[in-house]
Amino acid sequence: MEYQDTFEEEDIFDSDDIMSSEEETGEKEYEHYRFIANKGQSLIRVDKYIASHMEGTSRNRVQMALDAGYVRVNDKIAKANYKVKPGDVITVVFPYQRKGLEVTPENIPLDIVYEDEDLIIINKPAGLVVHPGHGHWTGTLINALAYHLGITQGPDAEDERMGILVHRIDKNTSGLLVVAKNEQSQLNLAKQFFHHTIDRKYIAVVWGNLKEDSGTITGNIGRDPNDRLKFKVFPDGSQGKHAVTHFKVLERMGYVTVVECQLETGRTHQIRVHMNHIGHPLFNDDRYGGDRVLKGTLYSKYKQFIDNCFAIMPRHALHAKTLGFIHPRTGEHIFVEKELPEDMVKLIEKWRNYRDYNISRNQEI
Repeated sequence: MEYQDTFEEEDIFDSDDIMSSEEETGEKEYEHYRFIANKGQSLIRVDKYIASHMEGTSRNRVQMALDAGYVRVNDKIAKANYKVKPGDVITVVFPYQRKGLEVTPENIPLDIVYEDEDLIIINKPAGLVVHPGHGHWTGTLINALAYHLGITQGPDAEDERMGILVHRIDKNTSGLLVVAKNEQSQLNLAKQFFHHTIDRKYIAVVWGNLKEDSGTITGNIGRDPNDRLKFKVFPDGSQGKHAVTHFKVLERMGYVTVVECQLETGRTHQIRVHMNHIGHPLFNDDRYGGDRVLKGTLYSKYKQFIDNCFAIMPRHALHAKTLGFIHPRTGEHIFVEKELPEDMVKLIEKWRNYRDYNISRNQEI
């Protein structure tokens, strides 16, 4: 019998929002365990086989993984009553990576919007990194959750207790994300993200005046070969993963526009990359060029106005406003909404006042 526990060094939570320690979920599954049945293996149900070969794992957990379609035999999704035969290759795959990372509980305040025995919905403030990683080993959302839930994990931990995130959002993106509190919820929610049935809407302030009131941006997103910290659209589909963003204009303010973006897929930096691709990068997005004057006049007074706006909004202008999904235990439709944070409210008000002032003077912007 051969046993293998793999860790793939790629971004796992493909979303509008990650980069290494930042984040959501893509159409990729990650192999956690691999077994090869030996030549003398007698016929046995696959759930019993896996439970007997995975130390510290209950049969109930194996059955949940089977029900969710995360167990494969010879690269085909297996049913619980499948009988393992000699030479079969049994793999257990999930839409999230194993962590293998020490997590220390830290008493960091959390804005909890909803919580029950199965999950927590958190309104993440801008500036809070979601998961420990390069340059951010402490002070993250995971450290805060470890404290809140009363759990911890050493670097060699075999359990999945800290693998509770099913999606993430960038350090400098504010807004809603859901966290699973148990294995059943994690598997169920991960599957909903995997199949793009989660309802997510974001509010963004972008540079420029969009031509259309609404539209859809479609284009594969992959890592920029010229800059490993950025992602880009590959229109010919030669690289990257399929990505779709729907947008709707909420308010036009001349040199900037407030838009609502709905994710059909969840790719790394998806909204930021797609809006930049159509020539409307997010306001003050330093990674995609939105942190300089892209529209407007050359007057020093206007430049000062923009600098003041950057001071009000010292991050990219993106907020995860709504989140909807099916509760993993009750089947109830859960929908939560969190209004814009103070920095975005002040930014929009400042631009609104600028627009209205110029209109009152019969000046076009």
